[in-house]
Amino acid sequence: MTTTLRTVAETGSTNADMAELARNGASEGLWLRAERQTSGKGRQGRVWASPEGNLYISTLVRTRPGEPSPATLALVAAVALEETVALFGVRAMLKWPNDLLVNGAKLSGILLERVDDAVIIGFGVNLAHCPVGLGQPATSLSIYAPSPDAEVFAEALAEIFARWLSRWRNGIAPVRERWLARAHPAGTALTARQADGSQVDGLFDGLTSDGALILRLAGGGVRVIHAGDVFLL
Repeated sequence: MTTTLRTVAETGSTNADMAELARNGASEGLWLRAERQTSGKGRQGRVWASPEGNLYISTLVRTRPGEPSPATLALVAAVALEETVALFGVRAMLKWPNDLLVNGAKLSGILLERVDDAVIIGFGVNLAHCPVGLGQPATSLSIYAPSPDAEVFAEALAEIFARWLSRWRNGIAPVRERWLARAHPAGTALTARQADGSQVDGLFDGLTSDGALILRLAGGGVRVIHAGDVFLL
């Protein structure tokens, strides 16, 4: 797979731009980075603050018959980003499905969106700055190490992501194993807020074979979470 990295000074949303490129036949391996975004977005339509100096980048994966579920690309993106962050001297912890935390504070966000046979994957990484007033703590790489150049970080991420994507295409097992090795330990207290507004509290008990979250409930039962926002308790 050939990797192509394009950079623009400013755009509304790299995910929105990549979705349009996907509809127009863009090939897998294309990455689009913006130095600034004016309409960056996170999960469930949340605003993603986008000051210059951080990473805002999107790519696309063309899904094929017989591959693992496209939803498990969230795990691929997470393990690729965690490995990239480690290259720049910071050890992050994974929280389901694809958040990176450092000392309990959020370092990044990853947003997946489906466009026909393509999955758009957008990464927002706090390299130089971290937002405030989010209702949860946030952090940046610059707090722990020299802030990397966004272009250099993007090149490393694209290379590592391509390697993990190739592994995923042969089965989710190695991706799942890596994710678990970099996640919070079994028994960590979590709360999952689901799309219908309900909340489930439990202890982290691993992932199913297809990457869903397993929570051990207080009464001894188990709940499998396929979608939702998860927080450490």
